Amino acid sequence: MPSSAPRFSIVSPVYQAENLVDELVQRLHGAMAELSAEYEIVLVDDRSTDCSWERIQAQSRRDDRVRGLRLSRNFGQHRAITAGLDHCRGEWVVVLDCDLQDRPEEIPALFAAAQTGYDLVLARRTVRRDSWHQKLLSRLFYRVLSYLTEVPQSSEVANFGIYHRKVIQAVLLMRESIRYFPTMVRWVGFRTGYLEVVHASRPAGTSAYSLSRRLQLGLDILLANSDKPLRLTVKWGLLLAGGAFLFVPVTLLRYWLGQITQPGYTSLIISISFFAGLLLAVTGMVGLYIGKTFEQVKNRPLYLIDEGSEPSAIKP
Repeated sequence: MPSSAPRFSIVSPVYQAENLVDELVQRLHGAMAELSAEYEIVLVDDRSTDCSWERIQAQSRRDDRVRGLRLSRNFGQHRAITAGLDHCRGEWVVVLDCDLQDRPEEIPALFAAAQTGYDLVLARRTVRRDSWHQKLLSRLFYRVLSYLTEVPQSSEVANFGIYHRKVIQAVLLMRESIRYFPTMVRWVGFRTGYLEVVHASRPAGTSAYSLSRRLQLGLDILLANSDKPLRLTVKWGLLLAGGAFLFVPVTLLRYWLGQITQPGYTSLIISISFFAGLLLAVTGMVGLYIGKTFEQVKNRPLYLIDEGSEPSAIKP
């Protein structure tokens, strides 16, 4: 491996992609030939159960510009991205998924856009090559997420983009256990540009993000980036308190008019059931935040590396 830092680094998390690794590397070499010979490709295997790691090793033996890291277990896509960012060395860093829906051929255009005065340029997928229900669910997911986190989220913008080293260094300062790369990039700021790109169809395999995993990811992002659910419960509690205050004179009037023959039974049962459910929901929401706080204060490593160019490295 060259001792000097290359100008470009390409970081890609890999999971269950044995049929895609070879094509990914080949197309990355072709795209980078237009820019520079000084580049490295960092492929992070998120403990795939197929032969993805063997394909990465073969590519690394074939070309020393390809570097492979294998995590000790499946830590998730965004921790795998963090592992790649920790170990890449380029002045400009490209992050893209391994499924080839992010086209490597767009990298020169992203860099050209960055040269017009941006610290990072994000790829905006104008036409997504997904099924209609996937696009509908994704659009709904990001709209709700934007409202709850109060941070603009878009189904058209994901991990794919080019980032200057100072942006990556700022992101790596954030060592919280809940990782979501696009939100972290938006939080650090800097001069941001967007470039419309073609979103390709996936050549092989299926996405590892099921509906349940998307919902879990959304919950993690929400708990890590916003306290709005807690503020909403406070508002909801005040609204219910106001409604209860108005309910008191109505109940007294009905009692004086003789309309309540068994005073207290119905209203008591309804009130107990309703407020018990509300208190349980609020307590559960607070418990989720406490649980994530507990997870963070344990300060465990974000990932562990089993094999690779630096097999003994463990990042805090």
